[in-house]
Amino acid sequence: MNGGKSDVLTTLSRGMAVFEHIVQSGRATAKQIAAECGLTIGVCYHVLRTLEADGYVIRSAGGFYELGPHGFALGRGLQRHSEIAPELAVILTRLFNATAETAFIAEWTGGAVLLRHFLTSHQTLSVGGLEVGYTGDMHARASCKSILAHLPVEQVETLFSGVELQRLTPRTVTDLDGLLMELARVRSQGYAIDEEEFAEGMRCVAAPYFAPEGAPAGSFTVSAPAERFQRKRPRLVAAVCEAAQLASALLASGRLRAPAADTPTASAVENRKEIA
Repeated sequence: MNGGKSDVLTTLSRGMAVFEHIVQSGRATAKQIAAECGLTIGVCYHVLRTLEADGYVIRSAGGFYELGPHGFALGRGLQRHSEIAPELAVILTRLFNATAETAFIAEWTGGAVLLRHFLTSHQTLSVGGLEVGYTGDMHARASCKSILAHLPVEQVETLFSGVELQRLTPRTVTDLDGLLMELARVRSQGYAIDEEEFAEGMRCVAAPYFAPEGAPAGSFTVSAPAERFQRKRPRLVAAVCEAAQLASALLASGRLRAPAADTPTASAVENRKEIA
């Protein structure tokens, strides 16, 4: 095997696509699922029978397929893993209420910035693909840049050196030198701005919060449509910075445990100053 697409289990891929469609739609017929997933009706029924036999889906009246008991159990398990500390949840809610904009909390863990939770404003456009558990496109997201700016420069270089930085919009920074310059600016001002670098028409501001020894533990972010963001910019920046300061204070007081992460040693934390 060469580790490429020849290693992909087509049957598993089809099963996951069908299961995901049912999760997102709530209920659907085999015909609807087959059309959405690009499957023949025969293949679709075969996949559905397998999922049904294992309890991941059930067939209800009218030929509709819905989540079964194992599907719901899987969802509950995933929810437990994505829960954040109650104190952080309160800070996130405060940020959401103070700004009336979509608010996010991310965590630096396992060498990646993990989106842990968000509260969505009814007046904000959704950004496709940005869900709990997302770790991609760290070079283009304010939540990530606010954290990366406070890592040792060698860690940032290891993350991105020789790696293609995908151009998501015309404003995306796509070279390492440009990213390092941006991170130096972020570290100096204390927060990061996404100027439509991740998604056109949307801007974000993020500020990091820190573990007691000084390493970044995560970040708070607010996003809004570009025009409204610009009108509210000072207020959004202040609210995000306040949220981050509250979280840092809680971690320092011992009332909130820092998330498990790749925590640099004291000397590495000192060396992170090089990035500025």
